[in-house]
Amino acid sequence: MKYTAQYITEDIKLSCYEDSFFKSDIMFDQHMLVWFISGETKIVQAETTYLFKQGDIFLIPRNQLATIINYPKDGLPHKTVVMHLSTARLRDYYEKLAMQPLVPSAQKILCYNHHPLLESCLSSLVPYFDMKELPPDIASLKITEAISILRAIDKGIDNVLANFDEPGKIELTGFMEKNFMFNLPLEKFGYLTGRSLTTFKRDFQKAYQITPQRWLTQKRLELAHYHFVEKHARPVDVCYEVGFENLSHFSFAFKKQFGYTPTELLNRQ
Repeated sequence: MKYTAQYITEDIKLSCYEDSFFKSDIMFDQHMLVWFISGETKIVQAETTYLFKQGDIFLIPRNQLATIINYPKDGLPHKTVVMHLSTARLRDYYEKLAMQPLVPSAQKILCYNHHPLLESCLSSLVPYFDMKELPPDIASLKITEAISILRAIDKGIDNVLANFDEPGKIELTGFMEKNFMFNLPLEKFGYLTGRSLTTFKRDFQKAYQITPQRWLTQKRLELAHYHFVEKHARPVDVCYEVGFENLSHFSFAFKKQFGYTPTELLNRQ
């Protein structure tokens, strides 16, 4: 994978992937505002899948689980401007507004495709990535501008950006049944269910009578089998979307579980 990144600050970067694709399972610790210059991204979440391409603008709220697959497109690399809206910066912004506590809203990816104000704000950052000396506070001013634009065009955005609550303890089995396909450390699963790693493992064993890792592997393989039988999907696509990192390891584990490889299963149909 050939990857380059240029930074104005740690919160604003120009990201570029030039290989065939790049895949990662991510839990977003901060809100991310993204503007697509070229390429495509598939974002797979528990209940939906998004496809973003050139010109698209979207906001990914923090504490979201997702599988991200980046592709070059039409001979151009996967290239995006990414702006992180950190909790610290948002707290400072909203403290100045003296806002009342907000009712948290359902967290989902928000799309602002080709909105002229946001596109103008984010595209104006591109020349700064090649400058050795930047105007003072330019990054801070641009992030504040982006937040102000979001608030002007989306009346519900305060319920997302001004919600600083950390995940509370939730029912474990429902969460895991919904999110098992994301290949994240167990510590992250524990955090998102409001548990320490030790408590997460203890509660998981009590609920399932099996270790988390073994259960996750079985669930991912069962989901893969469903994709092959019902959707006739390609092994390379299924492998990454159900939480595996390596196609050969996936094929080996699949055959060990079911007695035949994904290719053999597809050839039978």
